[in-house]
Amino acid sequence: MKTIKLTREHIYKGNLILVNANYPIVENIANKNISLIPFDIRYPDILMEYRAATVLSHLVSDLNGSDDIVPVSGYRPLREQEQIYTESLRENGEEFTKKYVALPNHSEHQTGLAIDLAKRQDDIDFICPEFPYHGIYNEFRKEIPRYGFIERYQKEKEDITGISHEPWHFRYVGYPHSQIIYEMGICLEEYIEEIKKYSLDSKGLVVERDKQKIEIFYVPILNSKEQMTVFLPDNSLYQISGNNVDGCIITLWRE
Repeated sequence: MKTIKLTREHIYKGNLILVNANYPIVENIANKNISLIPFDIRYPDILMEYRAATVLSHLVSDLNGSDDIVPVSGYRPLREQEQIYTESLRENGEEFTKKYVALPNHSEHQTGLAIDLAKRQDDIDFICPEFPYHGIYNEFRKEIPRYGFIERYQKEKEDITGISHEPWHFRYVGYPHSQIIYEMGICLEEYIEEIKKYSLDSKGLVVERDKQKIEIFYVPILNSKEQMTVFLPDNSLYQISGNNVDGCIITLWRE
């Protein structure tokens, strides 16, 4: 068996970290050694975490959508998020800002895993860009679960996410989590709670994709001094992500 040691620090990094009004990003951990690249080289200043950017680039290319879909905002350091929030308060007021702009250190954009996209046009609103539910834009939405992305802030989930409906904001969570979230019709907050039902001591959440079995487990890490020891099968492919709340999620690919 393969032995994995998990500490409190693991909670705050990975593709599945939940960042919202209740759970701020721990920047010095989540972004430690983060590698940022543009998903579209025509916009070299709009960056994402390299895996998310690479996958998104393939997705848009596969759809032949580069002439229609453009990036608006990707990774933001804390100072930029502070500036955006302050300027929106001044220009748009508190009510609008609370709906569409996350507080500094509570924004997914600080993770490098989120991207705002827009329909290509002359004038694009930075805060609320247009990304319609028709044409290639809807084709994009249909394909994103297979590429590890979700539409993060959906209609009728505002009370859970704390953010108004944002058709332009997409978040990389990785596959198969994106597909499960899409098929269940839930948001990331709900998925983080759902996964807590599946521990290493019991049966994991099992999905089968392309004749391959994938198991998903939750490992709680409640004590700041606690170190959890996890045993996984030898030669197994796995990923570990914190949930930014109270534990880690292990994704295990079995032969």
